[in-house]
Parts: sequence; structure tokens; C-alpha cells
Amino acid sequence: MFGPEPLDEATVHLVLDLALRVGEAQLASGVGAADVTATIIDVTGAYGLPHTEVDVTFTAITVCCHRGTEAAPITTLRVVRSRSLDFTRLAELEHLIGRMKAGSATARDAYAELDRITTAPHPYPRWVATAAWAGMAAAVAVLVGGGLLLALLAAVVTAVIDRVGRLLNRRNLPFFFQQVVGGGLATAVALVMYATDLLPTVRPSLLVAVGIVVLLSGLSLVSTVQDAISGYNVTAAGRTMEIVLLTAGLISGVALALRAGVQFGVRTSIAEPLPALITDVPVQFAAGSATSFFFAMASYAQPRALLVAAVAGAVGTTSFGLLAVTGTNAITSSAVAATLVGFGGAVLSRRLRIPTLVVSVAGITPLLPGWTVYRGLYQLTAEGDSEGLSTLVLATGVALALAGGVVLGEHLARPVRSGLSLLERRFVTTRTASSRVNSV
Repeated sequence: MFGPEPLDEATVHLVLDLALRVGEAQLASGVGAADVTATIIDVTGAYGLPHTEVDVTFTAITVCCHRGTEAAPITTLRVVRSRSLDFTRLAELEHLIGRMKAGSATARDAYAELDRITTAPHPYPRWVATAAWAGMAAAVAVLVGGGLLLALLAAVVTAVIDRVGRLLNRRNLPFFFQQVVGGGLATAVALVMYATDLLPTVRPSLLVAVGIVVLLSGLSLVSTVQDAISGYNVTAAGRTMEIVLLTAGLISGVALALRAGVQFGVRTSIAEPLPALITDVPVQFAAGSATSFFFAMASYAQPRALLVAAVAGAVGTTSFGLLAVTGTNAITSSAVAATLVGFGGAVLSRRLRIPTLVVSVAGITPLLPGWTVYRGLYQLTAEGDSEGLSTLVLATGVALALAGGVVLGEHLARPVRSGLSLLERRFVTTRTASSRVNSV
């Protein structure tokens, strides 16, 4: 804290730039606009700035510091140019924010620490992330009823897609076209296998469904719904457009490959139903846990966060499977499972010092509607059936149910977190008072 005296312009500019860079790092990591706004206000207030106004959009953050009636306000802006998932960076950033709010770091020290966090390399080598994406694909393959052979094939195909995407990213190819290539590769491999009868025991449709889940997993569904519910409509619209565009790229890749297969006389079958997720409880429990674990690893989460993500995936998968067995529809089952994930993640994240976003996003990843998306696309492209539109609408409903359920769970957890924090403070106060009495 700098004290009650008015701050000079140089200090105001330093604090505003610090707050903006913190907000930029959060927004680039997928944090909701409401949380970004609250963080910027907390940081500026912690360093003695007067009243500040914050405006967050999908691509820019603007902060205005009002300095009373005698001094002109100072306004500054920062553009968010790149986005990436690095949960370790996000965890370190939240730790730094806590130090700033507690007054244990000066503005200049915090600025230097923030620069170190944002410029530090990923905690794992890039090949580890590729292996994690492959492991996630294998786990999803088991989750949707595939055997060991499908899991191995899905892992290999996903690793190839990741490396190809990495190569295209170095060439600055827009992410839309990277999604087209990824969806096309996954579908093309499945069609080639079916046409050559190379692996007759492997269902090509499941291989495509696995690829869709992997390629959809990095999209900011939770933050989009959170922004819309919180009233940040411009930011929500920007995130929605990004999700729609990237999903359209994935759909285009799958659809083009399917259509090419039809032209060459290759028609895979989707008549067989997707096996229920609860056919073998221990296996599906482990598969859901492994899916979330590997997703968190691919997103560079810390070791402790990996374990929590695995638990979240297991809870979400098991609750969804149990509801599905009782005859509950997919949208309701997804919403309930995601609510449990969001509630548990919000309660545990603060205690374990893990970003809530890690738990919520990883927890719902095994439930993404990859099979439903593929079925709708196949009906439209290969069969010319208009029912495919209804199937795609169902997939959209499931995705919204997952994101909305997480946001609802986090909202329901707020009073619980407040109560736990109050009990913890009372316990610490009582223990401190007892220690003082004993020392006397």
C-alpha cells in the first residue's frame, strides 16, 4: 500500500500497466471477464489508486483511473493478441495476485514477477504435451466403448494431428484451417481403415468421435457461458464467435473427408448404437479420470492439479453414466454431472490453491459430445438425412448444458466457500488466542 496521499503520474501509470498485464494474462488463459474485472480492481485498489473503471472485451482491456476533481483521469488500454492454455502459468499468476492483494509485494516487485511468469517457458517439453494428447485420445476411446486396439490407434492418430498442427502453427496458419486439417486427418484415417479392412475389429466411427472430442477440448465453453450470465455480452459474443468458427472448421474437415469417402464409394456404418458409459464401472471410472488427467497435462497443469483434474473427470463421468442408466436424457445428465464438477472444483480449488478453471474444464472434457457431432455430420453428408440437423442441435444442447452446469455449480459453491473461510479464520483466531494464554 502506498498510503492515502495522492500518487504521482509515474506510479499511477506503473500500477495501471501492472493491472492491465495481469488482466491480459488471465483473459488469454480463458478466465471469465467478470473475474478479470474484479482482479484489476483489486490490484489497483491494493496499491492505493482511487476509483477505477474497467471495460473488458474479448480482444482488449481498458482501465480508467479517476483522480478526483482537480486532476485529469488517466486511461490506458491493452490488446489481447494471443491465447494459450498453460494452467501452471495461471496458477502462478493467481498466487501473485494473492500476494498483491495481501500487500506483501510492491508494485515494482510484482511487475518483475509478472514478467517472469508470462515469459517463462512451459513447464513440460512439447513432446510431453503431444504424449498427453495421445493419452487423452486413448482414454476417450476406452470411454466410448472401444478396445485396446482402438485406443492405440487413436493415440497414434492424435499424436500425428498434434504434430501437424504444431507445424502449421509455426507457419502462422489460422486456427480455423488447423481445425479443418485435424478433423480431416482423423476422418481420413478412419475411412482408409474401413476401405482396406486393415483393422476389421475397430469401428471407424468411434475413431472419428475420439478425434472430435480431442479437438473440441480446448475451446472456452465455460468462460463463454460465464460471461453471458455475468452480463459481459460483448466478451461472450466474441468467445462464442471463436467457438463457432473453430467448431465450423472441425466440422468442415470431417464433412469434407466424409463426402470424399462417399465419392469414392466408402461408406462407414453408424447404425450400431454408442455403448453406454457405465457398461463397466471400474473401467469407465478410470477412463474418465485418465481423460481429464491427460487433458490437464497437455494444458501444462501442475502435478497437484493433475490429480484434482483426474478426480473431477471421474466424478463427472460416473455421475453422467449413472444418470444415463436410469433413463435420464443426455442434456439433463450432462447438466447434473457438470454441476457436480463445478461445485466440487469451486470448493476445493481455493483450499488446494488450484485455479477453478483447471478443475471445471478438465472435469467436463470426457463428456464432450464427439459421437453426437459425428453422427449428425454423417447423416447430413453421407446419408443426406435432414435429421442430422436435429442431431447437431442435440450436440449443441449437451455442450451448453456442460458449460452452464459448471457455472451453476460454481455459483452454488460460493456460500459454502464463504462459510469454510469463516470457519477457518475462527479456528486460526481461537488457536492463536489459546497459544497466547498458554504462553502467559
